[in-house]
Amino acid sequence: MTFGRSEMTKWAGLALLPVLLAGVGTGAVQAQAKHAAGVTAAEPWKKIPIPPLHDFKPVQPTRIELANGLVIFLQPDHELPFIKGGILIRGGSRDEPADKIGLVSLYGQTWRTSGTPTESGEALDDALALKAASVETSGGLATTSLRWSSFSKDFDLVFGDAMDVLLHPAFKADKLALAKRQLDTGIARRNDDASGIAGREVSVLAYGKDSPYARETEYATVAAVKLSDLKDWHDRTVAPNNMIVSVSGDFDPAAMEAKLRQAFEGMKQGKKQLVSKGEYKDPKPGVYFVNKTDVDQSNVYIVGLGTERNNPDYYALSVMNEIFSGGFGSRVFQSVRTRLGLAYSVGGAYGASYDHPGLFTVGAATKSASTVAAVKAMEDEIGKLKTVPPTAAEMKSAKDQVLNSFVFNYDSPEKTLSEQVSLAFYGYPADFLEKYKSGIEQVTAADVTRVANKYIDEKKLAIVVVGNGAEFGGPLTGLGAVTDVDIAIPPPVAAGGPGGLPPPQ
Repeated sequence: MTFGRSEMTKWAGLALLPVLLAGVGTGAVQAQAKHAAGVTAAEPWKKIPIPPLHDFKPVQPTRIELANGLVIFLQPDHELPFIKGGILIRGGSRDEPADKIGLVSLYGQTWRTSGTPTESGEALDDALALKAASVETSGGLATTSLRWSSFSKDFDLVFGDAMDVLLHPAFKADKLALAKRQLDTGIARRNDDASGIAGREVSVLAYGKDSPYARETEYATVAAVKLSDLKDWHDRTVAPNNMIVSVSGDFDPAAMEAKLRQAFEGMKQGKKQLVSKGEYKDPKPGVYFVNKTDVDQSNVYIVGLGTERNNPDYYALSVMNEIFSGGFGSRVFQSVRTRLGLAYSVGGAYGASYDHPGLFTVGAATKSASTVAAVKAMEDEIGKLKTVPPTAAEMKSAKDQVLNSFVFNYDSPEKTLSEQVSLAFYGYPADFLEKYKSGIEQVTAADVTRVANKYIDEKKLAIVVVGNGAEFGGPLTGLGAVTDVDIAIPPPVAAGGPGGLPPPQ
């Protein structure tokens, strides 16, 4: 049982009752009682009753599936006179060829900036700006997407522009060259930031350097992408059975369904984009060190593989994660930062992705001299997570934090729509959200200890350190075998650089 300050005051009074009856220490007892009353009076918020959370029942969007396989979600919301729409298309950077890494990023940018055969990207920008509207495209890890927004009264016009971009992209050479230069600039600067280096190496260790979830764009892979690659990608992925269309905002559902059916029912099915599940191995234990001599602090991570959201233990792992590293009150924060003072920032996560393992990470930013001590302190807390069961107070706080933050992810119709689209895209049941609250509430302290021991194995964790080795307070060998990591950027494949311009400096 967990007590707040007011409850503790009441129980303390009962505990002192035998002393009062014995006539001993009356003055001290009165002084303590006055102090307790003063504390309570000074913190009146402690008396505010906190009602239990309501059942989680967000208003769900309407789901429609056309004969050609296209899925539509409609979420009316008449609060403001706006309409937002999106088309999520299966296939992203994890599916691009290994020798053309960056293709999907280039595609997502060039698609929109090139415009259409009848309207340039610049002309489309000007027309949309006059109506405070937008049509945008992008490329992601698992998807590419096209999104648009407008006032309700301008929907037909803006949606027409969006459909023109979707069905009749121009893919111009000068826009591809511009996108390449921008990617090249990012490559040239990717070693500037120590935290960015550490995050990159964490993914490499967990997934493997050739994994679609860890590989990096290089000058050579960017240069290899041609206009024909963008066109081929578009023709291969833009098919109704590979797309989910979602619309939210101020519209009549029946009228909107009719418009979307008219726009999409004539599209012919394409080849279904399949996702390879891949093989995942735990990282090789050891210390992986990047010596960055221009910094005076270290970025350190302990890393392993996480899980997927469809894991039956997802709820218990969520509570475990909150207790261990969820915020200011978490074990790792209270130990490494507050009590020991070894880190400017510290945190972690037991990650869960939709269709592949997330990452388990515990990381800190610490002054150079505290590097080894900070890592050892985080390792100690990982061990305690498996051996020291959570207290009732930790369980209550963790559940409250998880549930109270969770509802804010879906506190608007638009957010609920977005989550339903994601669930449909990855093949999750539509009621996955509704089960979350009860799933978290049912987690016990024994469950937390069980999953900590089941899913966290110190022998399958690696350590990443990015910092100035000359300033460390002790040798990294005290943490394990050390491997120096080479982060040198391969130069452009030819003089003049990709795109016909000098390589970025």
